[in-house]
This record gives sequence, C-alpha cells and structure tokens, in this order.
Amino acid sequence: VQLVESGGGLVQPGGSLRLICTASGFTISSYMMRWYRQVPGKERELVAGIASAGGTTYYIDPVKGRFTISRDNANNMVYLQMNSLKPEDTAVYYCNARRFSTDFWGQGTQVTCSS
Repeated sequence: VQLVESGGGLVQPGGSLRLICTASGFTISSYMMRWYRQVPGKERELVAGIASAGGTTYYIDPVKGRFTISRDNANNMVYLQMNSLKPEDTAVYYCNARRFSTDFWGQGTQVTCSS
C-alpha cells in the first residue's frame, strides 16, 4: 500500500501548482481522500477533503476560493490545484486516505511560495 505525492516546488506569490497523489496497492474509490500540510514546529493541519464518490468537498477557510481538490477513482489519483499561492501556504503537503479505522499517508511534497 502506497501513496505518493508529486507536483510540489518553488513558486512565486500569486502562482499556481498542482499536487498529485498516486495510490497503489489499494483502490481509493471507497476512501475519503484528504490533503494535509505541515510546517516545522506546528501540527499537521487538514487543508481539503473529498468524499469517496467525489460529490462533497471540504476546505479550510484560508484556502477557500484558491484551492480545488478532485479525484480520479478510475486511475487511483487525487489532485490539489492551488492557485493564487501565498507565502503562508509554504509547507510540506501530505495525501491521506481514510476509511473507518484505516489510515494511509504519503511521504509528503514540499511547497514553497516565495519571491
């Protein structure tokens, strides 16, 4: 079982990045999928979530209107489109799959927003 994040990098304020989470070893179609982020010295925080069927999404207030989470169950992938990035979005971003008591995590991808 594996979740692998990609798409992170360095971007200037106002720029965009698209994070990709690729799952293997299990099928994400029955899992709630989420993106979290963490900065050094702080707790990991939930950024966005999407229900298993993809119809319901959730965002924390600081990213509403700028980030979009989506999923492709057929290809076992989850995306986080991040637009209008701000320096405070700088963090390691993690993909999470959750179903009842089962919880899978990726290794994270670094997103740095700086001029």
